[in-house]
Amino acid sequence: MLILTLKTDQPEAEICLYEDTKLLKQETWQAHRQLAETIHTKLANLLKSSHKDWKDISGIVCFKGPGSFTGLRIGMSVANAAAYGVDAKIVSEQGKLWRENGIKRLQAGDSEVVAMPEYGAEAHITQQRK
Repeated sequence: MLILTLKTDQPEAEICLYEDTKLLKQETWQAHRQLAETIHTKLANLLKSSHKDWKDISGIVCFKGPGSFTGLRIGMSVANAAAYGVDAKIVSEQGKLWRENGIKRLQAGDSEVVAMPEYGAEAHITQQRK
């Protein structure tokens, strides 16, 4: 089972590719305010360097928080869209063992319809500047 993992709750983003529980490739980068601009290229490069394609992914695990509102929102949106696009299972997890627990859930056949973030607090949304 080829599994993609995403963690976008901090300025340093992380994506990994696993074959079952074996780590194949890992990419971390200082995404900060450029996460939406960089995540798709990083994912494409990760797959290409592993000689894999989007259609090879059968599961996605994403860190659901708590963390940055915007970072989690972008990461979850990308993960949900990818899971839908390639018909892969998706789960979201929290805590230090989020990756391991998520992989176990996928291998057990678990899947969420839509992975939802857990921000840890109500979102603080400010008025748009004019």
